[in-house]
Amino acid sequence: MKKSFKMIGFAAAMLFSGQIQAQNMDIYKNVEFKMPQVTETSFPAATVNITQYGGIAGGKVKNTEAFKKAIDDLSKKGGGKLIVPRGMWLTGPIVLKSNINLHVEEGAFIIFSKDKNDYPLVDVSFEGLNTIRCQSPISAKNVKNIAITGKGVIDGSGDAWRAVKKGKLAESEWKQIVASGGILSSDGKTWYPSESYKKGFESSSSFNVPDKISKDELTTVKDFLRPVMVSLVGCDQVLLDGPTFQNSPAWNLHPLMCTNVILRNLTVRNPWFSQNGDGIDLESCKNVLIYDNTFDVGDDAICIKSGKNEDGRKRAMPTENVIIKNNVVYHGHGGFVVGSEMSGGARNIQVSDCTFIGTDIGLRFKTTRGRGGIVENIYIKNIDMINIPTQTIGFNMFYEGSSPVLEDGQKQEGNKAPEKVYPVTEETPIFRNIYFKNINAVNSYEAITLNGLAEMNLKNIVIEDSKFDTKKALTITDADGIILKNVTLAYAEGTGAIVYNSKNIDLSTVTFESQKPSVKILGAKTGSVKLPKNIINTKNSLTISNEVSKNAVQ
Repeated sequence: MKKSFKMIGFAAAMLFSGQIQAQNMDIYKNVEFKMPQVTETSFPAATVNITQYGGIAGGKVKNTEAFKKAIDDLSKKGGGKLIVPRGMWLTGPIVLKSNINLHVEEGAFIIFSKDKNDYPLVDVSFEGLNTIRCQSPISAKNVKNIAITGKGVIDGSGDAWRAVKKGKLAESEWKQIVASGGILSSDGKTWYPSESYKKGFESSSSFNVPDKISKDELTTVKDFLRPVMVSLVGCDQVLLDGPTFQNSPAWNLHPLMCTNVILRNLTVRNPWFSQNGDGIDLESCKNVLIYDNTFDVGDDAICIKSGKNEDGRKRAMPTENVIIKNNVVYHGHGGFVVGSEMSGGARNIQVSDCTFIGTDIGLRFKTTRGRGGIVENIYIKNIDMINIPTQTIGFNMFYEGSSPVLEDGQKQEGNKAPEKVYPVTEETPIFRNIYFKNINAVNSYEAITLNGLAEMNLKNIVIEDSKFDTKKALTITDADGIILKNVTLAYAEGTGAIVYNSKNIDLSTVTFESQKPSVKILGAKTGSVKLPKNIINTKNSLTISNEVSKNAVQ
């Protein structure tokens, strides 16, 4: 009888494995570029429990040594599964080795220590730059075949690391955080977790990297150097499947220069006000699947990066061959995002079957002069969006680090494009060949904003078979080869389309749904614009400025 039960269990496991493999094969269907099959993880049968190495649950005793001993022992055996059972497990940093599957069972809660002394300063890359920051709660470097699985929760204790502005909290929450310790800014409007954090913040002209302090003095601002929660650098065959990752000090999940990466069935959470509280930042990675996940975070949710400025260009590693499918994003500065640190480029990416609910921007593309890098061959389809407070599709080539929505709920107007044309160099970013299909947005502020550079226009952006029900409609600036095919723009106020210094623009099959549909054509560089007949033939629907050439509008 026992043998028969074992056989049934084995058969069930094989069936489940077969279902997963079939599901993974489905994800490669209808991909517009040549996508190699991602090499999946596979682990030896050896299984150990954290309790075998002195692990103590309860959330009071640090289990840092227990995790280290368990991983070291399992690694010596050739690898396998390290089980973290139900209970609260307090620990310092966990460092993964090759062939280790950290399995966090349902009901298990790994919570990382709030003691900054547990996190030494190390050399890292953050926001695309080579720099020094505190060690990440979970890390792996140059290893192969690693996983974090199970249905447990992993908490980075980010609240101990982050500054908080008074305007972002209710009065009772503010009083509670002030009473917890820390220090206030001179105006009493910002809470810092420590004097060390405050000093680092005040010595920085950017949000995150002190630039007025020597390397030898970094220890005096150590608290300011917040780590990403999960740092995976130069790893091959990576699987994150099942857990909840939450409350990260900075970014939540950061695969960097990794290959064969699968992220699925994850819940990724951060407070809405958490600065740099990104969900997943996929940087200079190749051959990646991201599917069946849920994000509710404080910054960009699913973000594609490849290094910043000279550091990124020297690395010269684009993020490429990526499939992103069937994800739900609640709060976030962007649902799917490219940039702004994309100096190594990005290409061959498909995003499909995703739902964005109240993200600040839906589909977000951002960069600025000085970045360089080529972003191309991006295919986005079957996206549903609701309650987007800014653009449902937004391209901003003048990004300077601001969030799309201010603390009081007001929208940022963004940086206006200067008229000056700069020379094209390796520092000039290029965005081209980006395709959208079946995009549907309702109850949102603005449908589409396409802002290129005067010296390097956005090129070949195609949007088809889509409908946008928004307050405002369409703006195209410094672009070349923009096609909206079978697109409906249902908008409540303003102009249906503003085209400025752009050429080869085809809006001939756009339906403008408004009480008074209208289009404005501006700029001496504008040419070859195709508009719907009803706009051209209806009095007061079309405005063409004097500097536009006579034959520019067709």
